[in-house]
Amino acid sequence: MTGTGTTLFDAALGELGKVLARIDESRVEAACAMLAGAGKIAVYGCGREALQLKGFAMRLYHLGLPVSVVGDMTTPPLGEGDVFLASSGPGETTTVLTLMQVARDAGATVLLLTAEAASSAAKRADFTLLIPAQTMASDQGTAKTSVLPMGSLFEGALFLLFEVMVLKLKDLTGATPEVMRTRHTNME
Repeated sequence: MTGTGTTLFDAALGELGKVLARIDESRVEAACAMLAGAGKIAVYGCGREALQLKGFAMRLYHLGLPVSVVGDMTTPPLGEGDVFLASSGPGETTTVLTLMQVARDAGATVLLLTAEAASSAAKRADFTLLIPAQTMASDQGTAKTSVLPMGSLFEGALFLLFEVMVLKLKDLTGATPEVMRTRHTNME
């Protein structure tokens, strides 16, 4: 690799394409159905994964779904019929594991996004959507395969996955772009 911008863009886009091509679309469809049918949805992730989830939560709200971000003061309690959507690329994030247990104890369904199918989080989730991308936990030494640094491949894949899920959820909920726009904040 020469390090030129075009070569780096090509490499990054190629890596993202390979990850997205390996995601099981039937599981994406099932995850979307879970979200569309949820009484309430609460989302959580750490670090840059949290940023992706917050962006997705915004779109879920635009779709008219009852969503909140864990940590916000307005997050309601979860219970039966609700979904806790968590992201943990490595699948061993302590905070995610703890919140998964809290959600399960309350009767909510735990939907996990992870890169590690055999992780602690995957074993505890009710439903796992595998995103087979390098994370920060596996990006050093000979294990490093991505041109992107520190788990960015997983985070970039989350962004694109969420955009596709919004399109699928738009069809499931019957939301139109016009109606979605009416839910966009006017406080900016």
